[in-house]
Amino acid sequence: MTEEKTTYHHGDLRAALLAAAESVLAETGIEGFSLRRVAREVGVSHSAPAHHFGDTQGLLAALATEGFRRFLDAMQARQASCRSDDPKALLIASGLGYLDFTLASPALFKLMFGSDRVDTCDPDLEKVAAASFDHLASDISRLRGVSPYEDADAMADVMASWSMVHGFASLLLSGRMYPVQAMTQAEREAFFGKIFARVTG
Repeated sequence: MTEEKTTYHHGDLRAALLAAAESVLAETGIEGFSLRRVAREVGVSHSAPAHHFGDTQGLLAALATEGFRRFLDAMQARQASCRSDDPKALLIASGLGYLDFTLASPALFKLMFGSDRVDTCDPDLEKVAAASFDHLASDISRLRGVSPYEDADAMADVMASWSMVHGFASLLLSGRMYPVQAMTQAEREAFFGKIFARVTG
């Protein structure tokens, strides 16, 4: 433990453990994920991850939290680079950010949306996941002129948009969208825009 303390500052070790956790998750999937494997990757004792995260579920919750932060960043970055302030164009840009994140971090995407080993009641995770949902709700509010939290039809638009982009991302990630996978990135993004435009009317 002395060597661990001199090699890492508290925050540095936590960051190193999260980076290693993401690497292990990408390599082994959720089935092969373990605290010991993560500790071995970083070169610290097996108790080091437990000190920072409690248990495997805690580490996975922290990793999912980081995933949602990057997920939101990706959507916001696409919107920031959008050359239009049209609400529909901004919504499509957000969807493209959704795809950017999914294809760049497939293991995190699956952890965030498909694993029952994540403690979804973790306060930090709840907060950032809610912020991601609020981002989509704001996009729809800008498009429809009414808050989805106050209008059932607008909330239906939120759910339809989310379902569409998530399904598109999942199918693309699984390699089942053969015609789309044959496209260049620019062609794929234009195609996605056409589909998303149909959902938003």
